[in-house]
Amino acid sequence: MKPSSARPLAALLLRVWGLLLALCFLLPCALSAADWKALKATGYVNDFAGVLSPGSVRQLNDYCARLEKATGAQIAIVTIETLDGEPVDEVANLLYRQFGVGQKGKNEGALFLLSIRDRRSRLEVGYGLEPILPDGFAGSLLRDLRPALRDADYGAAMTTAVATIGERIAQAKGVTLTGPAPKRVEKETHPGWVIGALVVLLLLVALFGAARGNMRGGGRGSGVGDVLTGMAMGALMNSGRGGRGSGGFGGYDSGGGFGGFGGGDSGGGGASSSW
Repeated sequence: MKPSSARPLAALLLRVWGLLLALCFLLPCALSAADWKALKATGYVNDFAGVLSPGSVRQLNDYCARLEKATGAQIAIVTIETLDGEPVDEVANLLYRQFGVGQKGKNEGALFLLSIRDRRSRLEVGYGLEPILPDGFAGSLLRDLRPALRDADYGAAMTTAVATIGERIAQAKGVTLTGPAPKRVEKETHPGWVIGALVVLLLLVALFGAARGNMRGGGRGSGVGDVLTGMAMGALMNSGRGGRGSGGFGGYDSGGGFGGFGGGDSGGGGASSSW
């Protein structure tokens, strides 16, 4: 093989190797879990795993705001990618205290945690709500949510959970909640599968373009490969910033809104489950 013909092949191999290294390095980073030890509440709904639609987030935020206004109780919904090997009850208790769910002194709060990759759920109940939401009730509710969670219908699971908890609290306090209960908006799907498929497709096209460009001596195909490679890397990095409905309120408007949690505490009451 002549040296002149070996150079394009070597360049192609280097480009392929670079793309594979970038994929191996960036994809795990893009899909890795947020560091839940440093998470901060941005609303009643904190969809750090990005598995809830904007419509579900709006409805849940609205309902939780109306529940707090009528009863003083606060509900936090948290989704994370993984527990990083930690017990779900310990992570839920840490997040509960970290967020300060429920008013300080009254401790009337509840935190619902979903860990998507671990397929684990936890309803953490504050001291003040333990008589209303005893461990038996919490365990029964988690079991009822298993079918929706197994179907990856996280929005339906959360709306059912929040409506059930809210009705029980309102009944115990002798109040009637104004406005509709949250309803299932649409079946939720994890965006990671879509992003992964798109990235693989873009990388394949980029590799094809790079191969054509090198065979033609660095012609137009090489430029197409460079552009598509950049698009693929951009998709990878953006995927790590959360899926649909992740963070914030997505147009949430409840007439009062989220004013922050009140510094409540929990002693570990509630229940855990898997799906």
